[in-house]
Amino acid sequence: MILFPAIDLKDGQCVRLKLGDMNQATVFNDDPAAQAKSFEDQGFEYLHVVDLNGAFAGESVNGAAVEQILKTVKFPVQLGGGIRTLDHIEAWLDKGLARVILGTVAVRDPELVKEAAKKWPGQVAVGTDAKGGMVAVEGWAETSELSIVELAKRFEGAGVAAIIYTDIDRDGILAGINWDSTLDLARSTSIPVIASGGLASMDDIERMTRPEYQVLEGAISGRALYDGRIDSREALAKLRAVA
Repeated sequence: MILFPAIDLKDGQCVRLKLGDMNQATVFNDDPAAQAKSFEDQGFEYLHVVDLNGAFAGESVNGAAVEQILKTVKFPVQLGGGIRTLDHIEAWLDKGLARVILGTVAVRDPELVKEAAKKWPGQVAVGTDAKGGMVAVEGWAETSELSIVELAKRFEGAGVAAIIYTDIDRDGILAGINWDSTLDLARSTSIPVIASGGLASMDDIERMTRPEYQVLEGAISGRALYDGRIDSREALAKLRAVA
């Protein structure tokens, strides 16, 4: 069970959004590389990064900040937001990313995702962001007519490394992850599922240690780590004790 600390990038700063709204952003650090190093020093094993501006623009916007993170830390980094082409994927992997996360393009062009997963085994994940159980795209600005389970089934057996599931209705408000939907998704696919959106407290960490939650690869935490609601060392110790 991996606990991924999250760095969401907006205008070169580490922020957390409320309910996916770019106008409701709280700045937590204006030095993303320093924040990444802090997470590494705390003992985390894998970093989750999102280029929020890039998700809306359809191309990398906070690339300089991501590159500085990659130069600063040694632990693996996964990145989502604005990665829409094979050239985008190749460029980021060449710069040292461990894994790219494809969101909008997974809905718009699933064949590209399958091609990428075949070309770069273990390095392509799908980001599934949902409003009311339906997949949202274009930086959460639009909702599709595709359910999260339907999207997952598109990539069954394609070699996708993981599915990252975010319930936008809970993201950034410390309401707790939508565990029911997340576990339903994990049980419906053989692709590893990572929970995201609303990890709120040590109670959520405790829940993740239960046997029925071991179907998940891990969970992503943002705001609760930044404001101290989750103690990183205690959380990591609890999850490692289960392994």
